[in-house]
Amino acid sequence: MATLKDIGNALNLSPATVSRALNGFPEVSEKTRVLVAETAKKMNYRPNQIAKKLVSGRSGMVGMILKPESTQATDAAFYEIMFGLSDQLARRDMDLVFHASMADEILMPYKRLVEKNTLDGFILNAPEKDDPRIAYLQEQGIPFVVHGRTENADYAYFDIDNRNLASDALNLLANLGHQRVAFLNGPRSFTFSASRLAGFKAAASHKGLVIPEFAVHHGVLTEDYGYSAALSLLSGHEGLPPTAIICASTLIAAGVYRAANDLNIPIPSKLSVIAHDDAVPQMRAVNFSPALTVTRAPFRDACAPLAKAICDLLDGAQPKDLQTIERAELIIRDSTGPAPASGETSW
Repeated sequence: MATLKDIGNALNLSPATVSRALNGFPEVSEKTRVLVAETAKKMNYRPNQIAKKLVSGRSGMVGMILKPESTQATDAAFYEIMFGLSDQLARRDMDLVFHASMADEILMPYKRLVEKNTLDGFILNAPEKDDPRIAYLQEQGIPFVVHGRTENADYAYFDIDNRNLASDALNLLANLGHQRVAFLNGPRSFTFSASRLAGFKAAASHKGLVIPEFAVHHGVLTEDYGYSAALSLLSGHEGLPPTAIICASTLIAAGVYRAANDLNIPIPSKLSVIAHDDAVPQMRAVNFSPALTVTRAPFRDACAPLAKAICDLLDGAQPKDLQTIERAELIIRDSTGPAPASGETSW
C-alpha cells in the first residue's frame, strides 16, 4: 500500500506537502491538491486513521454498540439496519464500527471507546426511559443520533410515530366491530413500547372500548412470545378470548398465526390480526397466509436519515434541527375482517 512518502517521490513533493494537500489545507494550491488526489487514487493510497484524526480531528468512523441484554443479536431487523447504516455512511465516506458488548454495565463500552478517542460519534438504538447512554454522551460532548426517542428529547433522532401507528391499528379493528382487542406489545423498558401502549389505550378510550389488564402483554419481539401469549389469550385462560390481536412485530404475528392454527381458529373470520412491519426480508407480511394487515415503516428507511443526521452533527448542525418523525403506513390485507357475532360483546 502506498504511503505519503511514495506519493511525494512520484510528484517530487515532500510528505508534509502531500499530507496538507490531501487534507485540504489552504496554503496548498488547487492545482497541487488535484494532482496529489489523482496520484493517491492511482497508487491506491489509504490514509492511516490515527494520523487522519490527528490532522483533521475526524476519524471518519461512527460507533454502534449492541446492548448486552438485547435479543437483537438474533434479530433479522437489527442486521437489516446495521447493513443499511453501513451502506449509507459509506456513501458519505464514513465507516460504521459495530461493537457487540458482553459487559453487564451498559456504559462500560461507551466509556472505553470515548477514552480511546478513535470515533467521531455514535448511533444509538432502542432507547429506554432515562437512558444512561444519552446522559453520558451529552455530558462528554460526544456527537450522537438516536434511532427512536425518549420523552422531551433534546438530541438528534429519527423515529416513527409509534403512538399513532398503534391508534391506527386499534381504530381499524374498532371500525370493523371488534370490542375485544388484545395487544402483544414489545418490552416494557423500551420507549417505543410505551408510546404504542399510550396510543392503543387512547384510541380504545375514544372508541369506548374496555381493555382489561390481561389483554395487554409485554415481551421480546419473537415468534415464541407471540405463540405463548396468543395461546393463553385464545384458550380463554384469562377471560373471554379476543376477536382481534395487535402485534408489535411480524415475528410476534407469526406466533399468533401458529397458535390460532393449533386451536383451529380461522383468520380472519374468527380472529383478526394486525402487526407492525419493519419490512425485514426474512419475514414478509405479504407471504403470510392470509396476507397480514400491517402498519409499515421499513427499517431501511431509517438508515439514510440517521447517517445524514450524524454527519450533519459532525459538520456543526444543532441537535434540535435534526429531529425527524415519520408516520407509518397502514396497509390493509386479508388478516383483518368484521368481528364475529361472538365478538360484539366487550370483556
